[in-house]
Amino acid sequence: MSYGVLFVCTGNICRSPTAEGVFRDALHRAGLQGRVITDSAGTHGYHVGEAPDLRTIEAARRRGVELADLRARLLQNDDFDKFDLILAMDSAHLAHVTRMARAGARGRHGLFLDFARDTTLKDVPDPYYGGTRDFELVLDLVQDGVEGLMEYLKQEIR
Repeated sequence: MSYGVLFVCTGNICRSPTAEGVFRDALHRAGLQGRVITDSAGTHGYHVGEAPDLRTIEAARRRGVELADLRARLLQNDDFDKFDLILAMDSAHLAHVTRMARAGARGRHGLFLDFARDTTLKDVPDPYYGGTRDFELVLDLVQDGVEGLMEYLKQEIR
Protein backbone atom coordinates (compact mmCIF):
# COMPACT_ATOMS: atom_id res chain seq x y z
CA MET A 1 0.00 0.00 0.00
CA SER A 2 1.30 3.45 -0.85
CA TYR A 3 1.11 6.62 1.18
CA GLY A 4 -0.49 9.62 -0.56
CA VAL A 5 0.17 13.35 -0.19
CA LEU A 6 -1.97 16.00 -1.90
CA PHE A 7 -1.07 19.71 -2.06
CA VAL A 8 -3.88 22.28 -2.41
CA CYS A 9 -3.93 25.95 -3.47
CA THR A 10 -6.45 28.18 -5.25
CA GLY A 11 -6.12 27.48 -8.98
CA ASN A 12 -3.48 24.73 -8.91
CA ILE A 13 -1.09 26.63 -11.19
CA CYS A 14 1.48 28.19 -8.81
CA ARG A 15 1.92 27.05 -5.23
CA SER A 16 0.52 23.51 -5.13
CA PRO A 17 2.16 22.32 -8.37
CA THR A 18 5.44 23.77 -7.09
CA ALA A 19 5.04 21.71 -3.91
CA GLU A 20 4.07 18.62 -5.90
CA GLY A 21 7.09 18.94 -8.19
CA VAL A 22 9.62 19.64 -5.45
CA PHE A 23 8.18 16.80 -3.36
CA ARG A 24 8.19 14.42 -6.34
CA ASP A 25 11.86 15.29 -6.90
CA ALA A 26 12.67 14.67 -3.21
CA LEU A 27 10.86 11.32 -3.31
CA HIS A 28 12.87 10.29 -6.34
CA ARG A 29 16.17 11.26 -4.71
CA ALA A 30 15.20 9.32 -1.56
CA GLY A 31 14.13 6.26 -3.55
CA LEU A 32 10.56 6.54 -2.27
CA GLN A 33 8.72 7.31 -5.51
CA GLY A 34 7.14 3.84 -5.50
CA ARG A 35 6.00 4.06 -1.89
CA VAL A 36 4.54 7.58 -1.85
CA ILE A 37 2.16 9.05 -4.40
CA THR A 38 1.67 12.76 -4.80
CA ASP A 39 -0.66 15.12 -6.61
CA SER A 40 -1.94 18.67 -6.36
CA ALA A 41 -5.34 20.29 -6.77
CA GLY A 42 -7.10 23.63 -6.59
CA THR A 43 -9.98 24.84 -4.47
CA HIS A 44 -11.38 26.63 -7.54
CA GLY A 45 -11.64 25.41 -11.13
CA TYR A 46 -10.27 28.52 -12.85
CA HIS A 47 -7.46 26.68 -14.63
CA VAL A 48 -8.56 23.03 -14.86
CA GLY A 49 -6.51 21.21 -17.49
CA GLU A 50 -3.89 23.95 -17.79
CA ALA A 51 -0.17 23.61 -17.15
CA PRO A 52 1.31 25.56 -14.23
CA ASP A 53 1.89 29.27 -14.72
CA LEU A 54 4.91 29.77 -17.00
CA ARG A 55 6.70 31.77 -14.29
CA THR A 56 6.22 28.85 -11.91
CA ILE A 57 7.63 26.42 -14.46
CA GLU A 58 10.63 28.64 -15.17
CA ALA A 59 11.43 29.29 -11.49
CA ALA A 60 11.30 25.57 -10.69
CA ARG A 61 13.33 24.68 -13.78
CA ARG A 62 16.11 27.04 -12.65
CA ARG A 63 16.37 24.79 -9.57
CA GLY A 64 16.29 21.57 -11.55
CA VAL A 65 12.64 20.71 -10.94
CA GLU A 66 10.33 20.03 -13.88
CA LEU A 67 6.65 21.01 -13.63
CA ALA A 68 5.58 21.33 -17.28
CA ASP A 69 3.92 17.89 -17.30
CA LEU A 70 1.52 18.81 -14.48
CA ARG A 71 -2.09 19.87 -15.17
CA ALA A 72 -4.43 21.79 -12.90
CA ARG A 73 -7.40 20.00 -11.45
CA LEU A 74 -10.09 20.68 -8.89
CA LEU A 75 -10.07 19.18 -5.40
CA GLN A 76 -12.59 16.32 -5.31
CA ASN A 77 -14.47 14.62 -2.49
CA ASP A 78 -12.80 11.28 -3.25
CA ASP A 79 -9.37 12.89 -2.66
CA PHE A 80 -10.12 12.53 1.04
CA ASP A 81 -10.14 8.75 0.59
CA LYS A 82 -7.21 8.57 -1.86
CA PHE A 83 -4.68 10.60 0.13
CA ASP A 84 -3.35 10.18 3.64
CA LEU A 85 -2.25 13.79 3.96
CA ILE A 86 -3.90 16.81 2.34
CA LEU A 87 -1.74 19.90 2.76
CA ALA A 88 -3.14 23.38 2.19
CA MET A 89 -0.80 26.09 1.01
CA ASP A 90 -2.54 28.79 3.09
CA SER A 91 -5.20 29.27 5.76
CA ALA A 92 -7.99 30.01 3.27
CA HIS A 93 -7.25 26.75 1.46
CA LEU A 94 -7.25 24.90 4.77
CA ALA A 95 -10.67 26.33 5.61
CA HIS A 96 -11.96 25.12 2.22
CA VAL A 97 -10.43 21.66 2.72
CA THR A 98 -11.88 21.46 6.24
CA ARG A 99 -15.37 22.32 4.94
CA MET A 100 -15.12 19.58 2.30
CA ALA A 101 -13.73 16.89 4.62
CA ARG A 102 -16.15 14.34 5.94
CA ALA A 103 -15.95 12.16 9.00
CA GLY A 104 -14.25 8.84 8.49
CA ALA A 105 -12.24 9.82 5.43
CA ARG A 106 -8.69 8.50 5.10
CA GLY A 107 -7.04 11.88 4.60
CA ARG A 108 -5.84 14.09 7.41
CA HIS A 109 -5.40 17.73 6.53
CA GLY A 110 -3.36 20.69 7.68
CA LEU A 111 -1.08 23.51 6.59
CA PHE A 112 1.91 22.62 4.44
CA LEU A 113 4.22 25.07 6.20
CA ASP A 114 3.64 23.30 9.50
CA PHE A 115 6.38 20.98 8.20
CA ALA A 116 8.81 23.84 7.48
CA ARG A 117 11.69 24.37 9.88
CA ASP A 118 13.24 27.66 8.76
CA THR A 119 10.23 29.99 8.67
CA THR A 120 7.61 31.29 11.04
CA LEU A 121 5.18 31.86 8.18
CA LYS A 122 2.04 29.72 8.15
CA ASP A 123 0.87 30.65 4.64
CA VAL A 124 2.79 30.30 1.39
CA PRO A 125 2.09 33.68 -0.26
CA ASP A 126 0.44 33.68 -3.68
CA PRO A 127 3.01 34.80 -6.28
CA TYR A 128 0.50 35.13 -9.13
CA TYR A 129 0.34 38.95 -9.13
CA GLY A 130 3.99 39.34 -8.21
CA GLY A 131 7.33 39.10 -9.92
CA THR A 132 10.31 36.76 -10.10
CA ARG A 133 11.22 37.35 -6.47
CA ASP A 134 7.77 36.15 -5.36
CA PHE A 135 8.11 32.87 -7.28
CA GLU A 136 11.59 32.37 -5.79
CA LEU A 137 10.18 32.93 -2.29
CA VAL A 138 7.55 30.27 -2.94
CA LEU A 139 10.29 27.85 -3.96
CA ASP A 140 12.34 28.67 -0.86
CA LEU A 141 9.35 28.03 1.40
CA VAL A 142 8.34 24.88 -0.49
CA GLN A 143 11.84 23.43 -0.32
CA ASP A 144 11.91 24.06 3.44
CA GLY A 145 8.47 22.47 3.87
CA VAL A 146 9.37 19.47 1.72
CA GLU A 147 12.51 18.80 3.77
CA GLY A 148 10.42 18.68 6.93
CA LEU A 149 7.74 16.61 5.23
CA MET A 150 10.34 14.08 4.09
CA GLU A 151 11.59 13.70 7.67
CA TYR A 152 8.00 13.15 8.82
CA LEU A 153 7.37 10.56 6.09
CA LYS A 154 10.49 8.60 6.92
CA GLN A 155 8.93 8.02 10.37
CA GLU A 156 5.41 7.51 9.05
CA ILE A 157 6.07 4.89 6.35
CA ARG A 158 8.81 2.75 7.89
